[in-house]
Amino acid sequence: MKARTEALNVHRQPQPGDTIAGKYRVEKVLGAGGMGVVLAATHLQLQQQVAIKMLLPSSLQNPELVARFDQEARATVKIQSEHVVKVLDVGREQGNPFMVMEYLDGNDLAAVLKRSGPLSLPDALGHVLQACEALAEAHKLGIVHRDLKPANLFLTRRADGSPLVKILDFGISKATLANGFGPAAGLTMDATVMGSPNYMSPEQLKNSKDVDARADIWSLGLVLYELLTGQVAFQADTLAELHVAILQSFPGSLRQRRPDLPPELEQVILRCLQKDRAFRFANVGELAQALDPFAPPASQVSVDRTARLLGLAPLSRVQSSSGWAPPPGSQVSGSSGWAPPAQNPQASGWVPPPPQAPPMSGTSGWAPPATPGAQAWGPPMPLASPTAVAPQAAPIWTAPPQQQQAVQRSGPPIALVILATIVGVVVVGGVGCVSCLGFLVH
Repeated sequence: MKARTEALNVHRQPQPGDTIAGKYRVEKVLGAGGMGVVLAATHLQLQQQVAIKMLLPSSLQNPELVARFDQEARATVKIQSEHVVKVLDVGREQGNPFMVMEYLDGNDLAAVLKRSGPLSLPDALGHVLQACEALAEAHKLGIVHRDLKPANLFLTRRADGSPLVKILDFGISKATLANGFGPAAGLTMDATVMGSPNYMSPEQLKNSKDVDARADIWSLGLVLYELLTGQVAFQADTLAELHVAILQSFPGSLRQRRPDLPPELEQVILRCLQKDRAFRFANVGELAQALDPFAPPASQVSVDRTARLLGLAPLSRVQSSSGWAPPPGSQVSGSSGWAPPAQNPQASGWVPPPPQAPPMSGTSGWAPPATPGAQAWGPPMPLASPTAVAPQAAPIWTAPPQQQQAVQRSGPPIALVILATIVGVVVVGGVGCVSCLGFLVH
């Protein structure tokens, strides 16, 4: 026991003033969690401010955690996107692995929500679309993040002052392709649930190995919902109840919590949150293009980059400015402030429903199953493509029977039929009657 204690003391947590690897002087502790600590440090030779991530001494006794730490560095360094934190160096200090990353000045989106409350529509969509851009590159490399949440989206600023979102913590990412960096999925035992429970997809709850890029799409839908409402979509008092809610229930209505938002946006979020991943967007490129009609013009760069990374056809926009705004005079908070031009109702990128469509169930057009406890929603209603043109064929929806025009009788008036019958019987007998009727019918 004495030898074990001495060994742990050698791997004590670094303190301000300590030097790591002979070239990084620790300035302060930025944050600590259950497994590791993040330090602010200075490169002594370059005088460059950096952030250093190290495992806590207690975590060194868990080989799987050490392997995950190394995996995070390998996964992060492969992604070149400006929306992923840069890894500058790796090494070991007295046997303790460390990772040197670029120093970020700002706050994660969880802290932003706690400080300022729900975000405006342009800000929320701008942040999520930047995350889509990074995930498109990661997914193309076969890397699934598996732990997307506001706390792992860091908001900083570029040199020109424009907002820049960076994805943090690829520590439990999964490599799904052999040409990545190895079978990282093997690090997860079948009985292990990895990730943040509030943001985990149904398939991830059932089996953390059985995930693909659509698990990140689920999490992005939850992140966008929370950025717009300030509340997590699924809430419960216990972990078991939370799992049941994710697997069987539905999030509260977005439109009830934010009536200033367009109903079509709720359809996009609900498609991300389909229990059956086959009904979600196939990739983040499709999601980005579905969000484009509601996003600020500056975010169209992220939409186009995401599409190109995944080989999707670029959008053909009517004009560069698109978006949505509630009716004039309505009392709203966080309004986007944009409205499609009155002369062209399709300029916003989405096609309104046919005029004779009956009112749909609910504000979003989606409804939960009638049977309580159903495991999944049915197939989603097809969303209007931003490039779609109003169809020329008959609309899917038809007016209720009572609103349909009565079918006009195509035969002769009934009065003429009766008159012909009487004349035929009185004047020329039965044969004449039949002839008169035949004449009128033809």
